[in-house]
Amino acid sequence: MVKKNIDILNLIEKAKKNDRKAFNTLLNTYWSDVYRFQFSKTDNEDEAEDITIKTFSKAFDKIHLYNDKYNFKTWLISISKNIFLDHLRKQHTDTISINKKESEAYKIFDETPSPEDQLIIEQNLIQLKNFIKLLKPHYQEVINLRYFREMSYKEMANSLDEPMNTIKVKLLRAKNLLAEIIKKSSKN
Repeated sequence: MVKKNIDILNLIEKAKKNDRKAFNTLLNTYWSDVYRFQFSKTDNEDEAEDITIKTFSKAFDKIHLYNDKYNFKTWLISISKNIFLDHLRKQHTDTISINKKESEAYKIFDETPSPEDQLIIEQNLIQLKNFIKLLKPHYQEVINLRYFREMSYKEMANSLDEPMNTIKVKLLRAKNLLAEIIKKSSKN
């Protein structure tokens, strides 16, 4: 048990230095614990998986804040619990906003883009690709595989020779970083 704790602490130190192998090992070591915790809360496989992915993404973004006085699994579970509570709050808010105008649910809109809309979409796509180029290559790769080549998580895992859970977390991190880049550019 002591050796395992030392190994985990070594992995955490490496992860703090952005060692991707350390991240992957931590992810694979604790994935089932966090997933089981979330599944017990949500009783829904998809929701449990989504929240688990968000948990690891947030944990890896904030790993420099981890205090080794606490068990790493406990730290992950507390992050996961907070994300679950946020998820519940958001679900409650979404439910209220959906029910405000029930009559609008039956309106049908023509969603075919006009020529002007199509031009804007193409310009936005070019701008989006330029933003993607600002990401590190491994993040560019997962975004391109998922959204431009439309690969499934399983196909991406096979193509990149990485576990599917790693791919999911890497994609979520890439999307978060991309969102930050877009936010910063809109402020300028």
